[in-house]
Amino acid sequence: MITMQRILLSGLVYLVAWQSDSSNSLVAAATTGKNDPIANDTYFYGQSPPVYPSPEMVGGSQWTAAYQKAKALVAQMNLEEKVNLTGGVDMGTGCSGSILPNKRLNFPGMCVSDAGNGLRNTDFVNAYPAGIHVGSSWNKNLARQRGAAMGGEFRRKGVNVLLGPVVGPAWRVVRGGRNWEGFTVDPYLSGSLVAQTIEGVQSQGVQTSLKHYIANEQELNRNPGGEVESISSNIDDKTMHEVYLWPFQDGVRAGTGNIMCSYQRINNSYGCANSKTLNGLLKTELGFQGFVMSDWGAQHSGVASALAGMDMAMPSGGSYWGDQLAEAVKNGSIPESRITDMATREVPACSKSFGQDTKFQKPGVGMPLDVRQPHEAVEGRDPNDRPVLLDGAIEGHVLVKNTKNTLPLKSPRMLSLFGYSARSADSLSPGPGEIFINLWRYGMTSISLADAISGLVGGQNTKFPDIAFNGTIFGGGGSGAGSPAVFVAPYDALSIRAAQDDTALFHDFGMPDPAVVPTTDTCIVFGNAWAAEGYDRPGLYDNFTDSLVKHVADQCNKTVVVLHNAGPRIVDGFVDHPNVTAIIFAHLPGRESGTSLVKLLYGEADFSGKLSYTVARKESDYGHLLSPDEPEGKFQKFPQSNFTEGVYLDYKYFDKNNITPRYEFGFGLSYTTFSLQNLVVQRVNGGNSGEWPNGAVIPGGHADLFDNIATVTVDVTNTGSVAGAEVPQLYVGIPGGPAKQLRGFEKPFLQPGTTVKVEFPLTRRDLSVWDTTAQKWRMQRGNYNIYVGTRSRNLPLKGCLTI
Repeated sequence: MITMQRILLSGLVYLVAWQSDSSNSLVAAATTGKNDPIANDTYFYGQSPPVYPSPEMVGGSQWTAAYQKAKALVAQMNLEEKVNLTGGVDMGTGCSGSILPNKRLNFPGMCVSDAGNGLRNTDFVNAYPAGIHVGSSWNKNLARQRGAAMGGEFRRKGVNVLLGPVVGPAWRVVRGGRNWEGFTVDPYLSGSLVAQTIEGVQSQGVQTSLKHYIANEQELNRNPGGEVESISSNIDDKTMHEVYLWPFQDGVRAGTGNIMCSYQRINNSYGCANSKTLNGLLKTELGFQGFVMSDWGAQHSGVASALAGMDMAMPSGGSYWGDQLAEAVKNGSIPESRITDMATREVPACSKSFGQDTKFQKPGVGMPLDVRQPHEAVEGRDPNDRPVLLDGAIEGHVLVKNTKNTLPLKSPRMLSLFGYSARSADSLSPGPGEIFINLWRYGMTSISLADAISGLVGGQNTKFPDIAFNGTIFGGGGSGAGSPAVFVAPYDALSIRAAQDDTALFHDFGMPDPAVVPTTDTCIVFGNAWAAEGYDRPGLYDNFTDSLVKHVADQCNKTVVVLHNAGPRIVDGFVDHPNVTAIIFAHLPGRESGTSLVKLLYGEADFSGKLSYTVARKESDYGHLLSPDEPEGKFQKFPQSNFTEGVYLDYKYFDKNNITPRYEFGFGLSYTTFSLQNLVVQRVNGGNSGEWPNGAVIPGGHADLFDNIATVTVDVTNTGSVAGAEVPQLYVGIPGGPAKQLRGFEKPFLQPGTTVKVEFPLTRRDLSVWDTTAQKWRMQRGNYNIYVGTRSRNLPLKGCLTI
C-alpha cells in the first residue's frame, strides 16, 4: 500500500495519489503465483507508486535555445493565457486538434494531426509505407528520409505536430489491432528506426508526438465503458525498462517534441494520470524536456492528471481543465508553477528552435474541415519525395519462399491473377482503402468502420473480419490511416507491364472458385490480413484465403502468393503445397504498392526486406501472447493484463520455449547470395567499464549510457550475380538474460563480387540490464556471447566479449 510518508506533500496530493492508484490492491490479489515477476517485483509490487512533484523543464542539450525562448514568452503570459495552452479547442479546421493563438504575444497557435504514416483528413498528400513496412525494411537511412518527406508535407499543410511515430503498442499481443502502426516487436530495432524517423520529421520543423506511452498493448477494453475500467497493463520494473521503455528512451534522446500518454491503466493507474510513468520514468529518469499530450479522450481526472505530469488535454481541455484548472490554481489545489511549466514545455512547438515561426504558414491552412466544400488547395506533396516512397515500398516486401525458379519473372507469355486484394475497388463497390479514409474523415469510429466494411463490401467480412474483401490495402484502419491523392494498385501496375511486354494477362477476381487458364505461365494470388484501431485481429489466418490459394495451386504449377498483411500471418494452410512456389509478405506499402511489387516480381529490384517479427507454424505456438486479455472472475470491473512473460517476447519467447517457427525473426530471401566472414570483437580504448553509468542526465538518460564500450566488425560479400542489399544482424547474449537479443544491424548495398566491412558499436546500455534495487542500468561482469548472421536462427559467426 502507499505510505502516508511518501505522498503527504499536502492533503490534496494524498487525495490525488489515492485517486490515481486506488485499485492497486487488486493487482496483489490477481498476481499471487510464487514465480510471478509482477507480484514478486522488488520495486513495483504490482502497483504504480506515486512520484511527485512533476519536474520542471530545465532545457539543456538540444533544448537549450527552445527553453530560453519559451521561458521568455511564457513570462509575459497571465494565468488565463497559460491555461489556454493546456487544452485543445475546435478551430473549425480538419486538424485532429488545435491550440488557441495568442494575438497579444504573436503566438500563432497549433494544429496537430494524424498520423505516423502520412497526413490524413485532407487532400494533396501521400500515403507512406506503414510502420510495419518500415520495420521490415531494416533500413535506418530510409526511415530518416521517410520521416523528412512526411514532415515536409505536414509543414506545407500547416500542421505543427505529427501525431506519431508509434512504438506502443510494442507488439506484445500478436493479434493486436494497432501493431501495424509500429515498426516491430523488437525494442532495439524499434528504437533505432524511431530515432531516425523523429530526426527526419523534426528536420522539417514539424514536431513529433511519440506514442502511445506506455504498455498500450491491446484494443480490447482499452477505454473504460459503463462500470468497467480500462485494462490494466501490469508490468514489473525490469520488463518495463528493458522492453517497453527502451524505444521511448531512444525517441527522447532523438529529441521528440512531445509524447502522447495512452488510454489504458498501467499497474492500475491511468496512463495520463500515472505519476510514476510520467513524472518518474519520463521526466526524471529520461530527462524529457517536451510536453505530454493526452490521447483523444484519455484524460479521466483534473487535478490528478496535472500533478501527475500531463501537460496538454486533447481534443479539449474543457472537460477537466480550462476554467477549472485556473480555479484550482486560485484555490491552492495546484501551484501556478505547474501551469507555467506546462506552458513552457508546449511553447517550443512554435518557437524558432523548430523553425515554425519562419517556415510555417498559418496553422491548419491546408486542412479544410470538409474537402468536398470549396477551399484553398494547398499542395503538400514534393515530387522529389517520389524515390523515398518507391524505395520504402520496395524494401518492406519480404520474400519467404521461392522455388522452381519462379521469381523473378522472365518474359512470361501469360500471367493469371486471382484474389480480392489485387486491385482498387470500383466506384460501385468501394474497397477498404476508400472506406476507411471516408469514414475517419467524416467522424465515424473504428467500430463503425468494421461494421461498415462488412456491410459495404458484400457482407463476407462478417465471416472473415480479418481480411478486406473487394479492394487491395495500402495501410490499416483507424487514426493511423492515410488519405493519398494517388495510389497504384498491383493490378494496375501489372496491367501496364503486361502491355509493355506483350504478355497476355488473364484475371478472375470472382470468389471463391476462379477458373485457371491451362496455358498460363505463372499464377499470382492476392490476399490480405487487415487490422484497424478499435478492435484486435480475430485470427492470424483465414480459411477463405487459404482455400483460394490451394484451389488455384491445384491447377497451376507455379503459384505466387502475395499477402498484404498488417501483422503476422500464418501460411501453413498452403505453404507446403508443391505448386505454391513463391510467397511474399507485402505488408502495407503505401502509395507505390503496385509499382514496387512489379519491380520486385520482374527482378528490376532485389528483395531485401527481413521479417521484423516471427511467423509461427500455428497460432498456439505464440502461447498466451496470441490474444488480448479479457476480464474474468472478480476482476470483471477492473480487467487485468499481467505481463508475466517478462522480456520474453517473439523470438526470445520461441527460443526460451524451444519452439520452431515457420519463418524466424529477421528472415528474408533475395535474388542474390551473401557471405559473412571475419568476425572481430574489440574493446574500445578508454571505454569506461564500471558497472554503473555516472554521467549527467540528458534527454534519454545518463549521458554515458550511450558511450561505446566495444565494437564488432564483419565482412559482408555479395557472392551472387545480382546487385542487392543484405542485413547483417548482431545479437548479444548478456549474462543472466535471454540467450540472445538484437543489438545491432546495418544494410549495405553491394554489387556482385564486392565486399564491405560493417561495424557495430556496442554501447553501455546495449550491454546492461536494469537493476531493480539500484534503479540503474548495470553492466554485467563476465562473458558476453556475440553472434552475427542474417536471421535470428542463422548466426554462424560467434565470438565473445569479456567485461
